[in-house]
Amino acid sequence: MGVNNNHDLEGVEVLTGGLTAGLAGGIGMGLVLQLGPNVFEILGALIGSSTIVAGWLVHLALSILFGIAFATIVSRPAVAEFVGTFESYVGAGIAFGAVLGILAGGLILPVAVSQAGVAVLPLPYLPLPGPAAELVGAATFAVGHLVYGTIVGAVLATIVGAVPARFADRTVPHE
Repeated sequence: MGVNNNHDLEGVEVLTGGLTAGLAGGIGMGLVLQLGPNVFEILGALIGSSTIVAGWLVHLALSILFGIAFATIVSRPAVAEFVGTFESYVGAGIAFGAVLGILAGGLILPVAVSQAGVAVLPLPYLPLPGPAAELVGAATFAVGHLVYGTIVGAVLATIVGAVPARFADRTVPHE
């Protein structure tokens, strides 16, 4: 059995906590992606505007939705039993980010861009020859999703009042 320190999420807290955590994670991930492949233009093209700004809007909207999904998942009793410490929220966030990266990068994004007629993946992301560009693009995408998951887990843990173990003795419990 896991440790749950009664950091429960209920109702509107799932929505607002997930929204806040998803937005923070999306910003962090977006900064990583901004350094790598030209993914924002592709995301923007999904809504008819191949611009970085439109891509950021799509990315942040999806990040918020996935943040709410994460908060919903960790608030379920079967999962909440194992997620109660700051570290366990971060671990769950990293796992969520990894699964999301595999699903988004391997299934959702390729299908979406194909259906929209925007592009065909894999794209030549960087001015590198063939497989090197694809490898750098995939690595950036993977790191971005791990950053997303880490931030989402840490922010949601903070929202529910879980603190890192090394700071636990410095906090005052709520009564």
